[in-house]
Amino acid sequence: MKRSYMPPLVAGLALAALAASSSASAQTVLRASHQFPGGQGDVRDEMVQLMAEKVADADVGLEVEVYPGQSLFKAREQWSALTRGRLDITALPLDYASGRHPEFSATLMPGLVRNHEHAQRLNDSKFMGMIKDVIQEGGARVLADAWLAGGFASSERCITSPDTVDGQNFRAAGPAFEEMLEAAGASITSMPSSDIYTAMQTGVLDAANTSSMSFVSYRIYEQVECLTQPGEHALWFMYEPILISEQSWQKLDEAQQKALMEAGQAAEEFFAEKAAGLDQQMVDVFEENGVEVVSMSEEDYNAWLEIAKQSAYKNFAENVPDGQALIDAALAVD
Repeated sequence: MKRSYMPPLVAGLALAALAASSSASAQTVLRASHQFPGGQGDVRDEMVQLMAEKVADADVGLEVEVYPGQSLFKAREQWSALTRGRLDITALPLDYASGRHPEFSATLMPGLVRNHEHAQRLNDSKFMGMIKDVIQEGGARVLADAWLAGGFASSERCITSPDTVDGQNFRAAGPAFEEMLEAAGASITSMPSSDIYTAMQTGVLDAANTSSMSFVSYRIYEQVECLTQPGEHALWFMYEPILISEQSWQKLDEAQQKALMEAGQAAEEFFAEKAAGLDQQMVDVFEENGVEVVSMSEEDYNAWLEIAKQSAYKNFAENVPDGQALIDAALAVD
C-alpha cells in the first residue's frame, strides 16, 4: 500500500493546528443566570456582564455565558440549581433562599442597614462573615457583594406611617418584611420582583416593596400612584450578591479561580459606584411618569422599626439558628 509523505514543515503545522483545536475544545464554560432584564441598563445584569468580560480578558481558558431575564432558570429556582451544580453562577437576592436557610432573612431585615455607606461597612463585618459561612455550607460562595436600597409603591395611597398599609395587598420580598407589614394590617402575597407588574396590573397586588433598580427595570411606575423613596430613612435594603456553585468552583484550576475572583472584585467596585445613584434614578423616572414621590419622616421610620422589632426581629431571634447573634453582629457595625 502506498504511503503518503508529509514534509516536516507541513507536519509541524498540522500538529500546531491540532493542538489549537484541542485547546479550544478544553475551554471551560460557566453558565450565569439571573432574573433581571438584560441589555436594559439594570446594574445587576451589567455586573454579571462585566465579570464575563473580565474573565475573557484574563485568557485562562474560561468563558462565562450570561442568561438574563429568567431565560435559564426562574428566580426562585436559582439557589437550588446553583447548590446542586446544575447552574454555575447567579446574581441572586439572597433572601429568596431563606426557605432553605432562614438565616438569609437577616439580609433583608427592616432597618438593619441604614444607608449605602453602612452597607459597604457591613461587607467586611462579623455579620457578613456569619452569612457567608451559611452560604458556603449550603454549597456556594460569594464572588461579589451588592446591597440595593428600595422603597414602597402603591396604586392606592402613599405609604408613610404604618397605618397607611392597613388593608392593602402587599408584596414584601422576604419573610421579615412580610411579618412587619402583616403586623401593621397589610395582606401579603409572595412573589419575585419580576412578577410585580403583572400582579398589579391584574389587581392581585395594591402595593409592593422592591429595590430601586427593580422599580425601574420592571416599569412599576406604569401601575402605581405613589412611590415612597428610600431617602434619609430607608427601611429596605437587600443583599443581592453574585454567587458561584461550590461544585463549579472546585472544578476550576488556580488561574481560573483567580481570574473569577478578580472579575468579581471589579464587578463589586462597579456596583458600589452606581448604588446610591440608583435611588435618584428611580425618583426621576417615577416623577417623569407622573407618579407622586414621598419620603418617610424620622417619626414614620421609628414607628415602623418598633413594629419590626416586635414582629420580624422577635421571630427571627426566637426561631432562626443564631438569629439573635446575627442581629447583634449587624447592629454592632456603626
